[in-house]
Amino acid sequence: MKQFGIIGYPLLQSYSQKLFSAKFLREGIDAEYKLYPIEDIKQCVEIFNIPDLVGLNVTLPYKEAVIPYLDELSDAVKEMRAVNVIRVRHLNGKLHLTGHNTDAIGFENSIRPLLQPTDTHALILGTGGASKAVNYVLKKLGLNTQYVSRSHKPDAITYDELTREIVEQHTVIVNATPLGMFPKIDNCAPINYEWITPNHLLYDVIYNPEKTLFLQKGEQAGARIKNGYEMLQGQAIAAWKIWNEE
Repeated sequence: MKQFGIIGYPLLQSYSQKLFSAKFLREGIDAEYKLYPIEDIKQCVEIFNIPDLVGLNVTLPYKEAVIPYLDELSDAVKEMRAVNVIRVRHLNGKLHLTGHNTDAIGFENSIRPLLQPTDTHALILGTGGASKAVNYVLKKLGLNTQYVSRSHKPDAITYDELTREIVEQHTVIVNATPLGMFPKIDNCAPINYEWITPNHLLYDVIYNPEKTLFLQKGEQAGARIKNGYEMLQGQAIAAWKIWNEE
């Protein structure tokens, strides 16, 4: 039986597991998808050596940390430095791991129809693995991007440095942090939501809950809003294609 799964921590739940398990059952595929909550990235080596393992998803907090353990990276991963899909093969009897990023594929297909000609600047909340895919896509689509972080970093401004002018100029705001994710649904990024207008698009990569506090506040301001469920579905479809390439 082919083995698939997801590594991350704490992995309280996984919609990827639900999606793939339902696919296997629906299509009569002899395969299994498991959760692998690992407290330390070093434990991934044990997972890679599971018999009949074909592919893995990677989620928080290991999308960047897993890279040194891989043998090969896709061109997109080389640029964005974040992995959410690993293809596991044995070449000439030796384990060979290739890192891909299908978050970018899912995100692009999800956000592209929502963008308007006036959307030329974007704020990306967070600087972790998910934010790298978001930044890669938005730049590809021609937007100027700016990371926002809780602490000072070379390529990011802090939430305290956000001004009304900056928020009004950056009409696309993407939450790429875990803030607001179940079960801590009362959290959201500390931006001044009074500066959000109907000209804004607020996108949250979180999909549980369906409407995070971040999106609720955007909706109250009349902004366009979108959660990450379609992104999740899109990245899963792309991952399946990668795992089954000849």
